[in-house]
Amino acid sequence: MAIVSCLVDTNILVRIARRFDPQHKTVDKALARLAEQGTILHYTHQNIAELWNVMTRPIASNGLGLSADETDREVCAFEAGMSLLADSGEIYREWRRIVVQHKVFGVRVHDARLAAAAASRVSPHCIQIAFRFEAIPANSRD
Repeated sequence: MAIVSCLVDTNILVRIARRFDPQHKTVDKALARLAEQGTILHYTHQNIAELWNVMTRPIASNGLGLSADETDREVCAFEAGMSLLADSGEIYREWRRIVVQHKVFGVRVHDARLAAAAASRVSPHCIQIAFRFEAIPANSRD
């Protein structure tokens, strides 16, 4: 069964941007396969903010050390190839439900927001390198 739509996690975007990354080819093939199947790939405002952070952060601080202009070119390429999943009240309410029900804290609140976006607007499909939010499936509605 083909996946109709899929939220692409920020770590996937980073692997695509980092052509020297050991996982770049695997990620590139996975996205190409989804595209061949007609899957709509989505990103969120949060993805782009996180990506901008990683891309412009100095290499010494675990970033890519790119300039704002270089980062803008990369972001424009992602925006051209994927569909924006805009923020909404529905996503906010789902995020609140997830963080309260599952007692989410710290940096994991960002993952909860992406899980909420996938659950509220796209589908239970979210492509990631390492699913850091194992305890809360995107389609959980307990």
